[in-house]
Amino acid sequence: MLSKILSAGLIGIDAYPVEVEVDIAPGIARWTTVGLPESSVRESQERVIAAIRNSGYHFHRRRITINLAPADIKKEGTAFDLPIAVGLLASSELIDRQKIGRILMAGELSLHGEIKPITGALSIALMARKKKIPSLILPEKNVSEASVVSDVTLFGVRHLSDIVQHLTDEKKLEPAIPTPFSFEDGPSFSADFSEVKGQFQAKRVLEIAAAGGHNLLMMGPPGSGKTMLAERLPTILPPMEFEEALETTKVYSVVGQLDGRRSLLKERPFRSPHHTISDAGLAGGGAHPRPGEVSLAHNGVLFLDELTEFKKNVLEILRQPLESNKMTISRALTSVTFPARFMLVASMNPCRCGYLGSRRRPCTCSPEQIDHYRTRISGPLMDRIDLQIEVPPVEYKDLAGSGACESSSEIRKRVNRARLIQKERFQRHKVYCNSQMKGQLIQKFCSLDREGARILEQAVETLGLSARAYDRILKVARTIADLKSSEQISASHLAEAVQYRVLDRSFKG
Repeated sequence: MLSKILSAGLIGIDAYPVEVEVDIAPGIARWTTVGLPESSVRESQERVIAAIRNSGYHFHRRRITINLAPADIKKEGTAFDLPIAVGLLASSELIDRQKIGRILMAGELSLHGEIKPITGALSIALMARKKKIPSLILPEKNVSEASVVSDVTLFGVRHLSDIVQHLTDEKKLEPAIPTPFSFEDGPSFSADFSEVKGQFQAKRVLEIAAAGGHNLLMMGPPGSGKTMLAERLPTILPPMEFEEALETTKVYSVVGQLDGRRSLLKERPFRSPHHTISDAGLAGGGAHPRPGEVSLAHNGVLFLDELTEFKKNVLEILRQPLESNKMTISRALTSVTFPARFMLVASMNPCRCGYLGSRRRPCTCSPEQIDHYRTRISGPLMDRIDLQIEVPPVEYKDLAGSGACESSSEIRKRVNRARLIQKERFQRHKVYCNSQMKGQLIQKFCSLDREGARILEQAVETLGLSARAYDRILKVARTIADLKSSEQISASHLAEAVQYRVLDRSFKG
């Protein structure tokens, strides 16, 4: 007897519908799964059989054929356990087959019949709504993330017997209550900019970076506060919009990094991978591609501490997502694209020993060693970093001073005002902040007066800037003007933007 039930698979961070067909026919007992199943799917046989038996049910042990359609896409993961088990019970006439036709199910089964959480539940719920599938059954621990999706009746279940009782009308499941997205319980931070002594220029540059979504490089000796500054950047970033939170949560759902208690992530991600990370760890990859750090930082911050310690081939991977805001992983039979729109914040020492230019300790590096150290960062990568500053050691008077420093909330108010200006400016365009402007938008919104044009021309000739660096100076100047609520970019705005490109001549790798 044949039964059909809906389930879902994942490609990248998006789900696609899978029809699970279960046929029990007379003959010698055997189990065959077709439809390009991976090992985790083929292994479901033993889990499903034990789960059904230990839940107190029995099915016909005859010739069993499981088909996962479409058959041209590889199926992986344990989410097919639940629909296969329900399909077997329906084919054994323990469940009415008519009742499972318009219900999508996904879940992993334990040997006791308990339903364990899966990855990608939010993506599955979004796909169900898009395909107008009326009902969705997921593990109870996945309900929080999936309940944000409206127009789908969602049921959370703990045990296989819960579903059987629901479908046989013995004990109906209660639908989950949809969770509306709200900022009322938004992100809270343990760190604050008021804790940072001195470093007034660095704080100013971080404010500009946050206001325009610009990439940033900080160079300075050990102990100057580069890491401390970077870790406080999320505290001044604007809150995520609903669509941003949805897409970011999808990424974390796919890799199984949600805690199961919150519907959507409300904090912008802050990722700080170690410098020993591999290219696959940063970009994503594997036999079945999974998001890497650039995608886990989507809509947030990717912080690379000790930038020159990263392998050069790993750093060059950043060029694609910094330009296109996405990361494409290609394999022999498939190609997967992950979102990767993030702010790159990097820190480094000025030389190998770390004390070039220091008044406190002498530098022990030769000119050749300094050049070799800095050329680990290629020119094309430097071009994509909008803001480049030196972070000197903090002076004693600043460390010992008792004066109050500006808090993150005060800085965030200015950042939010600048972002609101940009939101209104770009409401008819597919960008939301200044750093995303290209070509015609730069020409339209970054016009200069005569004095500003003269300053920029002189900077290009003196620093030997590329066309990409030229555009990025204009975008930074636009952000500085927005922070001043100025419609026109003035010469002073441009001059400030130019001074944040002074490291260009030192990096020509």
